[in-house]
Amino acid sequence: MKAYVFPGQGAQFVGMGKDLYDNSTEAKELFEKANDILGFRITDIMFAGTDEELKQTKVTQPAVFLHSVILAKVLGSEFQPAMVAGHSLGELSALVANGSIQFEDGLKLVSARALAMQEACEAEPSTMAAILGLEDEVVEKVCEEIDGVVVAANYNCPGQLVISGAIPAVETACEKLTEAGAKRALMLPVGGAFHSPLMEPAREKLAAAIEATEFNTPSCPIYQNVTALAVTKPSEIKQNLIAQLTAPVRWTQIMQNMIAAGCTSATEVGPGRALQGMFKKVDRKFETSSAEIKIAE
Repeated sequence: MKAYVFPGQGAQFVGMGKDLYDNSTEAKELFEKANDILGFRITDIMFAGTDEELKQTKVTQPAVFLHSVILAKVLGSEFQPAMVAGHSLGELSALVANGSIQFEDGLKLVSARALAMQEACEAEPSTMAAILGLEDEVVEKVCEEIDGVVVAANYNCPGQLVISGAIPAVETACEKLTEAGAKRALMLPVGGAFHSPLMEPAREKLAAAIEATEFNTPSCPIYQNVTALAVTKPSEIKQNLIAQLTAPVRWTQIMQNMIAAGCTSATEVGPGRALQGMFKKVDRKFETSSAEIKIAE
């Protein structure tokens, strides 16, 4: 059984998606439709902008989403997932790819999500840090003992957990976790505390947009970030998606649960190869690949 998995913010790079635009009429039409919906030419930034322009949350999130979703659509009949999942933002890409939501609706939700998160970041200085080489339970315990907001946010793979919260609390947690034996406690260059209680204003704004969007029964189960479990019921998918902004991304558990359900390979759809590396941390022999379009000579 094959899984298709979709990356999140951080996978972006200048030039992403240009091969799709240049070599597929369908892709070009979808990119131009996205430019119209967003009200600015995101393709100009994706294909030839600067790293700084691409790094803005309001640009990054739609850019990664578009690269992933348009690639999945161009794959056509090759795209035959038994299950899907997406890391953070990638969950919305996965939901478009498996037919749960329409392309236009997905893009509007991603744009609303990005703007709401940007506003929440600006309202309160906050950050994230990657903790390497410690058991999850140790990281959780240290975070619980610190004054201020700091929580486990991204369970990326065994030995790699990202924490999130107010800047002083995250800095204190990094010191304590280094003392507890972490190989590295690395502050990340992000604009805010994603997947923490500090994203509550963004969650409230996005909840209204999600509730107003039509969700269909998907073509295959999606393993969602909040529960790490396979879901097919539209109402349940909606509620998990709303909860996602303030809850941790349980990616380690998603990979373990997919493999336990009989998944034998995973194809990453979108920019980068980060998710493939995470699967290898769970099982070194697990088969991974990147989705690619066949360009006619």
